Order: sequence, then structure tokens, then C-alpha cells
Amino acid sequence: MTAIIQTGHEFSLSTTHQDDMSLLEKENNLKVTLISLHGLIRVKDPELGRDADTGGQIKYVLEMARELAAQPHVREVELLTRQILDPKIDPCYGQLEEQICENAKLIRIPFGPKRYLRKEGLWPYLELFIDQTLVHFRRHGLPDIIHGHYADAGMAGAQLARLLHVPFVFTGHSLGRVKRQRLALGKASEETLERRYKFGLRTEAEEMALETAAMVVTSTSQEVEQQYSLYHHYVPERMEVIPPGVDLDLFTPATDDWQPPAIADELGRFLRDPDKPMILTLARPDERKNLEKLVEVYGQSEELQKTANLVLLMGTRDDLGELPRGQRQVIENVLHLIDHYDLYGKVAYPKTHAPGDVPELYRLATVGKGVFINPALTEPFGLTLLEAGATGLPIVATNDGGPRDIIANCENGLLIDPMDGDAIEKALLRVLTDPEQWHAWSQAGIDGTRKHYSWSNHARRYLRDLSDILEHSAKPALLSRPRARRIPEFDRLLITDLDNSLTGDDESLRELIDVIQQHENIGFGIATGRHLNSAMELIEELGLPRPDLIDTDVGTQLHYGAELTPDRTWQKQIGYAWQPLEIHKALDDLPGFYRQTDDHQSEYKVSYEIDPDTSPSVTEIKKKLREAGLRAKVVLSLGMYLDIIPVRGGSDLSMRHLLWKWGFSPENVLVAGDSGNDAGMLLGRTLGVVVGNHGPELERLRNRPRIYFAEGEHARGILEGIEYYNFLENIVIPNDRIES
Repeated sequence: MTAIIQTGHEFSLSTTHQDDMSLLEKENNLKVTLISLHGLIRVKDPELGRDADTGGQIKYVLEMARELAAQPHVREVELLTRQILDPKIDPCYGQLEEQICENAKLIRIPFGPKRYLRKEGLWPYLELFIDQTLVHFRRHGLPDIIHGHYADAGMAGAQLARLLHVPFVFTGHSLGRVKRQRLALGKASEETLERRYKFGLRTEAEEMALETAAMVVTSTSQEVEQQYSLYHHYVPERMEVIPPGVDLDLFTPATDDWQPPAIADELGRFLRDPDKPMILTLARPDERKNLEKLVEVYGQSEELQKTANLVLLMGTRDDLGELPRGQRQVIENVLHLIDHYDLYGKVAYPKTHAPGDVPELYRLATVGKGVFINPALTEPFGLTLLEAGATGLPIVATNDGGPRDIIANCENGLLIDPMDGDAIEKALLRVLTDPEQWHAWSQAGIDGTRKHYSWSNHARRYLRDLSDILEHSAKPALLSRPRARRIPEFDRLLITDLDNSLTGDDESLRELIDVIQQHENIGFGIATGRHLNSAMELIEELGLPRPDLIDTDVGTQLHYGAELTPDRTWQKQIGYAWQPLEIHKALDDLPGFYRQTDDHQSEYKVSYEIDPDTSPSVTEIKKKLREAGLRAKVVLSLGMYLDIIPVRGGSDLSMRHLLWKWGFSPENVLVAGDSGNDAGMLLGRTLGVVVGNHGPELERLRNRPRIYFAEGEHARGILEGIEYYNFLENIVIPNDRIES
């Protein structure tokens, strides 16, 4: 097989042998960090119940953790997710640690509001998760691999991997661009979809994850060719199709002495003739799952109604009114259709079921010679299809993603176009009315899932590829733990931009200088887009104290102390994937682009002045770079100054680098700025201050946690922020959590 490995600053192809585990066998101590942030993760209840956002994929992550931990080459697996303290949900989701199995545990990281949030509500808080995870890594050591699942964890994991130089693996599951295309076929407007699903943030996060990943783990070849290929950072050689597994101990055929489960009585409350074959579906109430279409097809088909009952398990709920609006709307639509077609006595839709009921339901449907259907508009994975197949229940599934590979491998059912009602009806009737074919499909599912979809096979293939990546990866430039000492003598740091933040108001600047000089426990730092020499000239001109640290060239150069000692580990990492000549080729001739003079260029910064009326947007500039195969960050300041810097540069990473290196707590760091090149350092657990004369690009940070928008301009705004956080005495953080 082929896998991506790291050689110097780039990833390249290498051919590995199936049993090549030399590195892992030699070290025998691999630590894997998996990240999955949205939805709820509960070890004892992988089905998740009423609060589930992503039941199938979360079971994927849990089972992957269990199986990896069972491998002899793995020392430790940790699954990072979000701590939730909410009286509406089970208290177990507030437990900081939970053992998954031997050598694997679930770590719940506290960040953002304590209450449960839908996945679309997590975006403003991801920088806080990154900082909290760095605290966790300080205490427990760095992993050998970081593996992010879904877009949000993909973005966060990519940021951590870039900072710590740990190889990164990504699994996107349901991709934003694909979901956007499918939902755009419905009635909702583009604006409504964006407002609800945050597709802009989601797809940009997926691009960052793809750009960073040494390997992208996918479930199917169709997922690679038709879904990931929609992205600018799609590189086929980085894609590895590793089919997911299913719990083959739990999902087994009914034995000869099997008895109907208790949930059969619950279904009987709905059904006039519960002994009819069952058309079973199991899915959370989501537009993408296409449940309304299934009910519509059943309601319009007298033959289906005569032949079988329809059983819909749409998660669990105590009160329909407490569900998120989107889920509530889907269930209400289903109930409306049941009423419209007068399907009472033919359709079961229980409010709740226990995790242990799920395999029994599959067996109940199998014994009754029924069928399982997944009519989703898009299905990258298809865990329920594997579960049904493993118990012997034939399947009908959408002709997309995972189902295509599952049916190709197992030959246990039919594919359908989820928008074609006639095709859905015909497929269901064929399974339900052809006994000989039903038995053939039933046995094929039992055999095929065991041959192609065991978790042990998944883990072995995954570790084989990790071995190749690790064999050719340099050791992290940062130590796994920070230095024992801090930046000398300081218990807090004030770091501010120069131009327009410190300049512009001489009186308030004098007051700020007095504050710095009167408090020896406060370190003073500068973060600027200027060159080091230019910055030092302005610092002297303004009469500022000599900075204890200076971050220049838009977060690409770090120096410390009176001697301006360069940060060697930062210099060692910053050049990763940096190709300035190619960047010039891609951008110099764009309309409205003007290269700044040589004194504004630097080794790791390409600078332009742009005419916003004629130049491409930042989104279009990023696309241009990606299409040219270039990895770089795009930073716009004050609407007209555009800097292109390496992917491992920027004030966000430089700030985290120095705090990690010196063991400094971000809660003791106040950062202030006015423009786009300050945005990175303002995000996260530091105490952010945006001065009143800020550029329009910082407006997107308003209402973010720990970012204070001062009314005062220039240095007056910084003084206002110092007072807001009580920074000179016992620090307070009034804006620690902004409810979304």
C-alpha cells in the first residue's frame, strides 16, 4: 500500500509492506490522541440517546479507541472531547475522565459555556479548546499522533499539530461541501443554510485539516473521489481507505432459543398487526437522513402498507419541545405525514429506546423477514448498515459513500437513489417479497461483515500506516514539557501591537509607560508586522521600555531580552512548506495587488498593498494559493495590507509557542491590538483587548470570549483593558464565557 510520510518539510509517498511494524515493534510505546468535540460521548452509552448529534460516527471513534488500545504496539489512547455541565443532560458528561478500556480513556476538556451546544455553536470557542488541550499535554506529555474527527476537531487538531510538530491525521466523516450541495437542492435559501450550519467556517476548517494532515482516513473510495476531491487541499496520495468496523460480538444473528425483546411490546403499542415484516430505519432526526421521504413513499404505496410495518427509531426524547429546532422540525414533519396518509396502526415511532435494544431490534426485524433501510441524502459511513448486515438483516441504502462499498463487499442488499420514491418502493418490495433472495442476502451480510468490517483489521491497517509516518517524521522541536523556569521575574505579561495601538495618542502612551515601569512583575512584549530593526527604531523613538520579548514580521520572528536573543526552536519550525518565489508567481499579477517595498518584505513574509475595490477577496486569494499547491496563511490588516506567511507562523502560533516554552499561563497575559495581524494572539485563553481605533477585520471577534472591545483609542484603549481585567492586581475575567 502507499502512505504519506514526512521527509524534512514535506510529505511524500513511500511504499510499505503489510506487516511492516518495525518502528512500533522497536519502541512499543505509541500514544495516540483522538479528538471528537461535538455531540456527546459516553463510554457506557455509545448510542448517546436524546442528545446525540452524531451517534454513528461517535461509536466509530469509541470503537477505534478500544481496538487501538488492544494492539500490542500501543501504550496509550486518549479520546479528547468536551466537558458539559447541564442539568438537562446526564451528569456523566461532566466527568473529566472516564476509562474506556485498559490503556484507553476519555478526557473531557472544559471550554466555552458549560451547557450543551450544537456543533454549529462550538466555532467561537475552539481557540479555548486548543489552549486547554495544551495544558493537558503539559501535564501528561505529547502524543505521537493527533487524529481529528469532523471539521471542528480537524481545525483544532491541525493547529495543535502545527504548533507541536506532531504528525496529524484527519477523518472528516460528513463533509461540509457535500452537505451544502445536498441541502441546497431543498427549499432553504443559501443564507438560511449558512446561518444554521456555518458552512463557511466548516469548509475552511476542513481545508486547514486537509492542508496539515499527513494522512486522511476515509471509509470508502467514493468518499475520496467524489467528496474530498471538492476541496482545494485534496491530495489523492494522502488518502487512505480503511473500512470501519462493527462490534461483531454485539451484533450477531438470533440464536435458536432467542426470545423477542421487551421493546417488541413497545412497538406493539403502535401496530395493529405487529407480526408483519418490518421496514426498520434507525437515524437521528436530521434533514440529511431523509426520513420524511421514507414516510412519504410508504404512505403512497398500498402494497408496502399491505406487506410490512414501518418502524422509525429517531433517537430518544423526553419532550419534543426540548429538542433542537432542526430535530424537532423533522419529527413534526414525520408526524404530519403519518397523519396526512392516515398511517396509524402501520407506523411505529417510539420516543425512547435503550442502547441494548438496538441489536435486539435488528434481530427482531430479521426473524420477521424484514428489511433495514438507510435513505439518507448522503452517507459517508453507514454504521447502522453494518450492524444490520451483521445480524442477518438485508439492507436497502442510498447510492452514496459508505453504502456503495458495503453492498459491493457484502452483496447483502440494494442501492437506491434517495430522491426517487419509485426506486425506494421497488427495492423494499423486492426484499420483502422474494424469500429466496432474502435468505441469500441475509447470509451474505453475516459473512461479509465478518470478512471486511472487523475493528481488528481496521486497527492493524491504521497502525501500519502510522508506522510509516512516524518512521520518517522528525522529533518535535518543542520538548514534551515546558521549561521549568519562566521568562525571568514576571508573573504576568503585557503584549501589544505597535502601530496604531501604541502610536497616535502621546498622553495616554506616557501613562501606559508609567504603568509598565512602576510594576516590575509585569513583563513587556511587542507583537508587530514590522521588521525587527524597524520595530526597534520605533520603540526607541516612542521612548518605550526595552521589550522583554518581541514578535515581529507578522508572527514569524521571535526574540527575547536586552540582547534580542532569537528563539532557535521557533526558527527551526517556521520554514515548513514555505515557497516565497512560488507565492510571488501566483499572486503578483492579480488585479489590485502591489508588492510593498523591500523593507517590508522578510524571509518568512511576502507583503502586498491591495486595492480592495479591484483585488480578489481573501477567500479567493486562499483558493488561488491552494490551486497552486501552496501552503501558506493569508493575513489582511486595515483592509489594505496583505501578508502571506508560512502555515506555522502567525501571532496565534508564536504566542502559544512562547507561552508553552516558558511555562506561562495565558490567563496572566494581556494582549492588545488593532488590526488583522493581531487576530491570532487575541483568540484563546489570553486576555484580549481590541483598541477603539481597530480595523474592520477585527469586528468578527466581537462577542468572542476573553476579547474586550475598548472604547478608548490607541494606548488609552490598552489602559482601559488593563482596568477591565484588573490586570495590575488580582486578575478578573468578566468575559470568560460569552453565551452563544
